[in-house]
Formats: sequence, structure tokens, C-alpha cells
Amino acid sequence: MSSYDGYPSHSYNPSAPPLPPGSSAASAPPPPPPSALAQPPMHPSPTAFPYQPPPPPFSHQHPPPPAPYGYAPSPSFHGGGGSGGFGYFPPGTHPEIIRSFQAVDQDGSGSIDEAELQAALSAGYQKFSSRTVRLLMFLFKNPKSPSKIGPAEFASLWSCLGEWRAIFERFDRDRSGKIDSSELRDALLSIGYAVPPSVLQVLVSKYNDGKTGKGALSFDSFVECGMVVKGLTEKFKEKDPRYTGSATLSYEEFMKMIIPFLVA
Repeated sequence: MSSYDGYPSHSYNPSAPPLPPGSSAASAPPPPPPSALAQPPMHPSPTAFPYQPPPPPFSHQHPPPPAPYGYAPSPSFHGGGGSGGFGYFPPGTHPEIIRSFQAVDQDGSGSIDEAELQAALSAGYQKFSSRTVRLLMFLFKNPKSPSKIGPAEFASLWSCLGEWRAIFERFDRDRSGKIDSSELRDALLSIGYAVPPSVLQVLVSKYNDGKTGKGALSFDSFVECGMVVKGLTEKFKEKDPRYTGSATLSYEEFMKMIIPFLVA
């Protein structure tokens, strides 16, 4: 079993499309039900390169803010919870997020581990695989304790998942509760990643739930897939400043780019 400890997660910032103006990643409520997200299917236009600035994922009435991909500026903290150096919930954190954290932080330490995070996510969304939870722990880990996350990290994680959930509901057009290969292609394209068909096939093969003949991703697998595509693409773009779709990497650079995302 692979471990993410020892790798600097700041280079692999998790992301989702921007929230509408006036919202913040820390204060976003839990994801709305599918009926609240009903809207005409979106058919993205082809892009010239594998990655470009994404089109607005919401309607023209809600243009994205200038901050990239769903992370608000670091919030200020306030008193009212947490101990042991793990901080507090950011101002305006939705009460459901606080309750979800407190429900699994049974010892009142102000932090939760991988098993507790898995319990919180499984209660709030659906069953999350250990593999997906390990990736989330790596991406949102507390800098003072890589094996734990505190209130601030939990609030950011929960809000980010809410945004990914909105994408999932939007592109699950047949309301099957799964994302198939064509829906995955369009979902990734909507946030700026024109994944080649051969790569898409590999992604579906790796992340599908294994229960459907055509191959489809459950929500937790979709989150993991999306974050891996985003993280690796952002790292690759550092080596491709002209956005040509090609880059030259040394063996060491390649290994350091890939290994943090490998989970057995």
C-alpha cells in the first residue's frame, strides 16, 4: 500500500470549478439534490490543446471569479473549536460541515485520521473507497501532522467535494448514479481538460466500479479521477509553458511527478 507522506502536497492543489460570486469554499453548503441541478446537457466545444483555460461551468448569469478552480484565499480563523495546533473552522462554515466533523472526532482532539474521514464522507455522501480517502488525506493534510486533518482542512475538503458533486450530477445525464466514458470526457472538458480517447480509456479502466459492463465511475472514483487528472496536468504544464501539449522531462522529474498519485 502506497503512502503519500513525505511529498509536498502544495504542488498538487485539489480543485473543482469556481463557485458563483459571493460564495466561498469554506462556507459552501452541502451539495444540492439532483433536482436542484437540472439543466440542459452541455456539449463542450473541442479545444486545440489538451489543456486550456476552462469555459465557465455555470450559466452566463454566474461568471467564474478570477481565483482559479474553486479554492478561495486562505481564510482567517476564529475561536470556537479545535485543539493541539489544528486550528478552527473558518468563519461562515456551514453547520452541517461542523457537525459532520464533530460526529467522527469522538475523542475531541480537533483532528481526524483516515478512518474517521472515511466514516464522515461515507455518512455525508456514499461509501468512499480507502484509495480515494488516502488521496484526499494527502491533498488536504494538515502541514503540522500529515496523517491528520483539522477543521480548516476538513471544511475545504467538504466544500471542494460539493463542487465536484455538482459536476457529477450535471454530467450524469441518464441519472444512473454513475459517470460513463462519454460523460467523463465531457465533464473533464468542461473544466479545461481535453483528455485523448486513449487516455480516457485508461482512466475508465482504472477507476470504474467493476459492476457495470460498459465501465462507469461512482462518485468517489470520479473525484479521485478528476483530482489526479487535474494534479498531473498542472504539474505537466509547469514543463510546457507554451501549452504545446509536449514537454521534456528527466527521469527524476517524471518519477517525482507521478509517484505521489500512485495508490495500490
